[in-house]
Amino acid sequence: QPICKVPKIVFGSMPNDGGNLLISHEEYLEYKKTNDVAVKYIKPLIGSYEFLNGKTKWCFWLVKAEPNDLRSSNILIDILNKVKIYRELSPRKQTKELAKRPFLFGEIRQPECNYVLIPRVSSENRKFIPIGLFTKNEIAGDTCVIIPNATLLHFGVLTSTMHMAWVRTVCGRLKSDFRYSNEIVYNNFPWPENPSEKQIEAIEKAAQKVLDTRKEFPNSSLADLYDPLTMPPSL
Repeated sequence: QPICKVPKIVFGSMPNDGGNLLISHEEYLEYKKTNDVAVKYIKPLIGSYEFLNGKTKWCFWLVKAEPNDLRSSNILIDILNKVKIYRELSPRKQTKELAKRPFLFGEIRQPECNYVLIPRVSSENRKFIPIGLFTKNEIAGDTCVIIPNATLLHFGVLTSTMHMAWVRTVCGRLKSDFRYSNEIVYNNFPWPENPSEKQIEAIEKAAQKVLDTRKEFPNSSLADLYDPLTMPPSL
């Protein structure tokens, strides 16, 4: 549990599907041309690699899929059979149980609200860990952690030099890169207590400026923007 009054942080959703519910950008474009039923259930999937490097990945998100749609689509039936077989062959009892629901991700934590996303692993060379704001229709993968109901205030504090000082001091490492975690980094972070309206407004204004400045470089990924050698002075 967080030691301060802030939204809880959770992992993104884990497919545990043998890659069968995941879709490349090329496959997505092909489905758009050929399969009206299947394409209804395709949503963007945000993993840490895609988020940082400006790549596009997709997934079949079938949480509220109509059973008749699933049965009428040869593509979806084929995918569900592959997921079912993959899970049945797993040595893990929990994964075998998931074979009964091949149309669902193995672990679902997608919120029904906007959320802040933080990649679980990020280069130690960056002055700031790039984080983002996303909508409920953008599916967060398990290579990220997410904070449902987070506001621009939370985004601003997490993007601050103050928070990064905390990260560098307490976070775990993968080789030498930052490994952002819920239990060590986020839950124990001492957030500013009872900030005034003026302080909140200042943080929100600065946070929005970060987002606006990123948009000034539409052809650059976050990896480009946050590289110490190429980071724009305005950011």
